[in-house]
Amino acid sequence: MGQKIVHALRAENRDVRALVRDPARATRLSAWGAELATGNLGDAESIRRAADGCTHVIHLAAIIRGRPGDFQRVMVEGFDNVLAAAQSAAVERFVLMSAIGTDESTKDTVPYYRAKWHEEQGVKSSGLEHVIFRPSFVFGRDGGALPTFIRQVKLSPVVTVIGPGRQRSQPIWVEDVASYVARGLNLTDAANRTFDLGGPDVVDWNELYRRIAAALGKRRPLVHLPFIAARAIAVATERLPGSPFSADQVTMLQGADNVASSNDAVSTFRLPLVSLDEQIRRAC
Repeated sequence: MGQKIVHALRAENRDVRALVRDPARATRLSAWGAELATGNLGDAESIRRAADGCTHVIHLAAIIRGRPGDFQRVMVEGFDNVLAAAQSAAVERFVLMSAIGTDESTKDTVPYYRAKWHEEQGVKSSGLEHVIFRPSFVFGRDGGALPTFIRQVKLSPVVTVIGPGRQRSQPIWVEDVASYVARGLNLTDAANRTFDLGGPDVVDWNELYRRIAAALGKRRPLVHLPFIAARAIAVATERLPGSPFSADQVTMLQGADNVASSNDAVSTFRLPLVSLDEQIRRAC
């Protein structure tokens, strides 16, 4: 997502400074004209130097799997360093990437939601003008979950779905998220608001896999793995390299639908959005 956002900002000829751990691995960003600032979330001084002189801060960094201490270090303490640097630089606006499903009722279910809730509350109480985006699943051609789902349908004779497959989501194309962020930097009507982001289509897991199979010209039966079995597998394997999912991810799949709670983002930003079938076609 970070590269897409940098690309969208540079396409508008905005000056961009990108925090990177290793400049040698960020040659694409520098080729686009972004200034590279070397540092990491755990080094508060490197974050302060990176933010110095900036007018806006966009915070994306997150992990989806790990031990509770990993979430505390990366998403809580790392975020606190970024927010403090933004306050020190007196930025005009702070843009936070959160996630649909983050609220007071979910913050104690898994460390991911707890960390996201901490970030949201921190931004709201910071005194900085801000915009918070909560996307549903973010799909893209060269990263994220969609290529994995496509490989699963393409290569496996059956498709395993965790649970009954009825939880709904609203996948959004990664370049559409980048467009929201780029416009959210200065849009007056977005100030100090939280927006759920979703694409034009709402589907459950069963329908998502059927649409992928149709795009590939495949016929694949769906095999449903009960949540209790999925959790047992996750607990036994989540610390191993290549583990398919974690126990926390199973918990999240058992939760509420991953869809936008309102149409506020669509009506405020008025962006054209990529349909789910087109998302799948682009990634196949």
